[in-house]
Amino acid sequence: MNYSENNHLVLIGKIVSEKNYSHEIYGEKFYVFSLEVVRLSSTTDIIPITISERLLTNLDITLGKEVKVEGQFRSYNSYENERNRLILTVFAKEIEEVVHTDEEEGKDEVTNEVELVGYICKKPIYRQTPFGREIADVLLAVNRAYNKSDYIPCIAWGRNARFCQNMEIGAEVKITGRVQSRSYEKKHEDGTTETRVAYEVSIASMEIPEKETDETSEEEVV
Repeated sequence: MNYSENNHLVLIGKIVSEKNYSHEIYGEKFYVFSLEVVRLSSTTDIIPITISERLLTNLDITLGKEVKVEGQFRSYNSYENERNRLILTVFAKEIEEVVHTDEEEGKDEVTNEVELVGYICKKPIYRQTPFGREIADVLLAVNRAYNKSDYIPCIAWGRNARFCQNMEIGAEVKITGRVQSRSYEKKHEDGTTETRVAYEVSIASMEIPEKETDETSEEEVV
C-alpha cells in the first residue's frame, strides 16, 4: 500500500520563526519552524513544520523567505503533567524556495490543500451556532507505514456537517480541505488560563471511497 496517497499536503507560505531542534532518530536530526499561510479572506494560519536536516542541505531556512512544502499532516502523543496531549505538525517531505516571475504575479494559486483518506474513529459531534450555522467535529484515523496511524481533527460545515452526523465509527472517508490554526483558552484546575493553539483540517469536500468488488448486486441481475 502506498501510504502517501492516504495523506498528502501542499503549503505555500512565509517562514515566520527560526528553526529549532526537535528530536533525533537513528542519527537523523529534525527541526521545527512556523509557516504563515494566507487564506483567501486575508487572515493567516501559522502552521508548524517538522523537517529533516537532510532537506536543508541546499536550502537556508531564514525568516521572511517564501517556500513550498509538500508532505503529510501528522500527529503524535505528548505527555504533559501526567496527561496525554495530541500534537499536530506538518511533516515535510519536499521543500523549495518560491520565486515569483512577473507572469505569475497576481495569479491565483493553491497555497493550502490537504487530502486525507481515513476512518472515523470517534462519533462525529454535530451542532449549530447561535446564528444557525451547522458544524461537525470529526476525528479521522489515517493509516501510516509500520502499523502507525495519525489522528487528525477535522471540522465540517453546512451540508458536509449534516452528512457527518450520521456516519458510524469505522466508516472510511476521503476528504479535501486545508490546515488551519485557531487560538483558544485552556482553563486549568487551579483557575488559571493558558492561551493555546489548535490545528485541524477545515473540510471543503468529502466522499465515501468506492470499493472494488467482483460481486454483482441483485439489482444488476436481470
